[in-house]
Amino acid sequence: MGRSQDVAVPPGADPVALVRELRRAHDAFVQTGTADPRLRPLVAESWRRSVGTGLDPEASLARIRLDDAGLAAVRAAHPLASVMPVVRRLLVDPAADAGLLVAVSDAAGRLLWVEGAPALRARAEGMHFVEGADWSEASAGTNAPGTALALDRPVQIFGPEHLARPVTPWSCSAAPIHDPDTGALLGVLDLTGGDEVAGAQSLSLVRATVAAAEAELRIERLSGTGPRHVAGWTAPARLDVLGAHTAQLRHGGTTSRLSLRHAEILLLLAAHPDGLTAGELAVALSDDEHAPVTVRAELSRLRAAVPSVGLASRPYRLTEPLRTDLDDVRGALRDGGLRRAVAGYRGPVLPASDAPGVVRLRAALHERLRGHVLVCPDADTVLAFADTAHGRDDYAVWQHALEVLPAGSPRAAHVAAHLDALDAELG
Repeated sequence: MGRSQDVAVPPGADPVALVRELRRAHDAFVQTGTADPRLRPLVAESWRRSVGTGLDPEASLARIRLDDAGLAAVRAAHPLASVMPVVRRLLVDPAADAGLLVAVSDAAGRLLWVEGAPALRARAEGMHFVEGADWSEASAGTNAPGTALALDRPVQIFGPEHLARPVTPWSCSAAPIHDPDTGALLGVLDLTGGDEVAGAQSLSLVRATVAAAEAELRIERLSGTGPRHVAGWTAPARLDVLGAHTAQLRHGGTTSRLSLRHAEILLLLAAHPDGLTAGELAVALSDDEHAPVTVRAELSRLRAAVPSVGLASRPYRLTEPLRTDLDDVRGALRDGGLRRAVAGYRGPVLPASDAPGVVRLRAALHERLRGHVLVCPDADTVLAFADTAHGRDDYAVWQHALEVLPAGSPRAAHVAAHLDALDAELG
């Protein structure tokens, strides 16, 4: 397969032969977890990152994060809204004529605009390539927009280089879009379609459109003609901590990946809006002796790492609300939306953390959600929880799934077989 990092299908390559080789490599990775050394390194590394989040290559689909109202609100406030006419003129219109799709995501991987050939849009709905869906690697596995976001560089993904099986018939080229003043990552521009999208020309076209969009933002700001929210846009602060070894912070149009310690501190402060003393924070962070002076030093480093987030002292507290994906799941449970809660629960809270305060939050959320699942009469919801990394070994959940499946369900045999396998493992 020996190819360059950037171009998925180099000039002169036989796409049919390449698809066969990639399918073999994909099957081997799914079965053994071992990546073929002939894979492009960026693909192999992305596959490993994706499965590390608990993603199931055979069944996972991108999660829908935004409903119509949420999508409209995010679009209205997003700085890329003002450059969409440029994107449409340079890329969407030619792509539609060629039977392709163009997508623009935000810095978290949520697709804000998906435009192009109507027939292809209808087909893409089957793999959740729709506005409001999360195409970050953690949600959708290896894909051009998600991997471009993870690496902050242009990326092409050809057919079976996608990790999620439902996406392997597609190819895509994507490049990140940056704020021309601050360099902050604003989102990703993606071109999606068949094999033709994985060539050098497609990636060059995407890059050129990104350059034009960034130039348009710069011109608007210099001339003062752009929408006011583009120059001074501030997104609501948000912290994502579910199922990830660290956290992702989105604030002021910027996405930051935090160290585990900084993720723990922000999560604990978000969970205690009235604040924590240095001593209380020290106890919440460690069972060992964790002197308040050490906590103060860590808070200073956190301020320097994410200056856009306001931190006050005496006690330590956030100066503005910080929404977390933990809050989303709690809110869905409170409102009776168990299916929404299960979909939003990507995994335990900061699973790599052993900070006592985080461990308590992790256990409380998991047990609360699991408790609702164990009394849920809807088999689809129960199985949506069961067939995840955090539910796959939960005997009680699988047993409940078998109990609530309708008589004659074709899924009953699979559930019964899984229970037998768990019986054998657990003795």
